Amino acid sequence: MIRYGSYRVFQRYLCKNCDRTFNDQTGTVFEHSAVALRKWFLAVYTYIRFNTSLRQLDVEIDVSYKTIYRRVQRFLRALDAPLPHLEGPVEIDELYVKAGLKGRERDQPSRSRGLSTRGRGTYDKDKPPVFILADRGTGERYVIPAKTADESTIRLLLANRQQESLTVYTDGFRAYEPLEEDDAFTREYVVHGDGEYVDGDVHVNTCESHGSLVRSWLSPHRGVSKDKLTLYLRAFQLRREVFRKPGEEGLKSILAAAL
Repeated sequence: MIRYGSYRVFQRYLCKNCDRTFNDQTGTVFEHSAVALRKWFLAVYTYIRFNTSLRQLDVEIDVSYKTIYRRVQRFLRALDAPLPHLEGPVEIDELYVKAGLKGRERDQPSRSRGLSTRGRGTYDKDKPPVFILADRGTGERYVIPAKTADESTIRLLLANRQQESLTVYTDGFRAYEPLEEDDAFTREYVVHGDGEYVDGDVHVNTCESHGSLVRSWLSPHRGVSKDKLTLYLRAFQLRREVFRKPGEEGLKSILAAAL
């Protein structure tokens, strides 16, 4: 590899083996961008670390909103989905996010406020469930969106476990009841409807606390499209991984997650 001129503001290189040229952005989420890398580093760092809105980043780095939106979306799509490796015991709970078809309904009549309905919902009803898994054995937390909150989804989330019989703490939601008939799980639960929230080690308070952070993360974005919900939650998952890391180390971890 040898230096081979420049591309815009970036050093260009030539591979002696294949005679192809490349620069520091080639093969990354920042490829083909005329914006300086230091601006993109600042953008992704403040977005993940501080949940800065794209409108605010527009002002901070002096780049158009559309350019920032497209590049941040590309960055988020490069993040890996969380893969739970459960040691147990495990808390599992779900929350429901009001997420419709934001930005894609301009050609349709205004809808009634269907998103304001209370209770559980599904992806098709614009209120997809988001499962929170808290592994007490490893201390890990996982935030995973789903189409519906049913038995098959729950079994899939708990499938990658290290123990032959996994202890699972839940609330009284009926979708968790089939776990009691399966030898692969030991289900213990509390019934919130009866005013029962803690019974010794049995509770889902860790999940509920983490779920409140998820809602706080989504709140500044003023509504999220259900098609983009997974990307926002992957950003939240990454944010938790770098939350306690100092600035430079946090930036390196953020970039490594997408490069």
